[in-house]
Amino acid sequence: MIPRIRSVPRVDIPGPGRYMPHMVQPPEITPKPRVLLLTSLYFLMGEVVAALTRLGVPHQLLDLGGKEMDRDLFVDRVREAVAGFRPDFLLTVNHLGVDREGVLLDLLEPDGLPLASWFVDNPFLILPLYPRRHLERTALFTWDADNVEALRGFGFPHVSWLPLGADPERFRPGAPGRDAWNAPVSFVGNSMLAKVAGRLAASDPPPELAARAEEVARAFGASDEPSAARFLRDRFPDLWPLFLGLRSPVRMLAFETYLTWLSTRDYRLSCVRGLLPFEPLIAGDPGWFELLPPGGWRHHPELSYYDDLPGFYPRAAINFNCTSLQMKGAVNQRVFDVPASGAFLLTDRRRQMERLFEPNREMAMYDRPEDVSDQIRRWLDDPAGRARLAEAGRRRVLAEHTYDHRLAALLRTMRRTFGARP
Repeated sequence: MIPRIRSVPRVDIPGPGRYMPHMVQPPEITPKPRVLLLTSLYFLMGEVVAALTRLGVPHQLLDLGGKEMDRDLFVDRVREAVAGFRPDFLLTVNHLGVDREGVLLDLLEPDGLPLASWFVDNPFLILPLYPRRHLERTALFTWDADNVEALRGFGFPHVSWLPLGADPERFRPGAPGRDAWNAPVSFVGNSMLAKVAGRLAASDPPPELAARAEEVARAFGASDEPSAARFLRDRFPDLWPLFLGLRSPVRMLAFETYLTWLSTRDYRLSCVRGLLPFEPLIAGDPGWFELLPPGGWRHHPELSYYDDLPGFYPRAAINFNCTSLQMKGAVNQRVFDVPASGAFLLTDRRRQMERLFEPNREMAMYDRPEDVSDQIRRWLDDPAGRARLAEAGRRRVLAEHTYDHRLAALLRTMRRTFGARP
């Protein structure tokens, strides 16, 4: 059953207020919980570890690796970590480290040890592959407020909105960069070509369903519906039986992801085309050579998040952003990292943006792909305005949107929900 989205509740994230001149530390966490972190595969775990260290929260990383692990070895490693470290709860990102057979959840059940999972990608493209057990002792955190009520409808009683943030010790003004990164306009992003092809191959749809995918993806991209599967069911009922005919949950999720990535590819391309009159620097995979005409733009190979991006963002007069359509209301990582770097960002308007920044005072936005060129031209002609807005955005990030703030909010929620372990 695909849950429907209802109203989004109030969340414990402060709305924009007056400027703060320096980083505002989150409230002291007392008493400090003990947190067992699951696996280090996702880049965000580095930010989690750094934030917990700054907050003085005892933590231990249980790295389960990226490959299949023998069941007995998996059980032994988890039991040893739990018995030796005695955590108050386990924390993971995108359910990484939680096995699809439910072994980990079964290990947590006898002692009622809570699990916190912070989703920074679409949870409905992940969770259906996992057993729905240990629900009363599981807390889900989602970077997209639109998912909160839908996840509760999926059977999880403890769900909270927890947006992304920035690590101000990594993304800060003055990070060293390269002259090759200097550009009037820069964009960092994947062309989505390989990702789309990969999900199509994994879903292996019947010819009729595959032939209509472009049509469905275009309509889905233009809609407010966040779920491609729900959109297919409601707007293309003639194709719904073919989708159900995929039978395997893995194939069905692959096809839903395929539609999402396909619509994102087309949306992203339409936005990036608006940059071409300004000789942009595009950092990403080689797929861009297939999508964009030759000449008038520069290509840079994919960049390292940790090693390159802190110095890359300040080298552009305008950093450009267009959000993946897996998150039609939420904002992505770049919205926090670019201002933290002291750089200027032009991003697409998202519903949740105004709960995080003051539009046109702390964040510059465009409404449609057709508006991109005009907005680029406007801000290139106003360097003083870019500087004012970049400074205001950085102040907001330091005041309210660092990973220290996010982890402090998560810890408070876990303590409020589950109490302390005896």
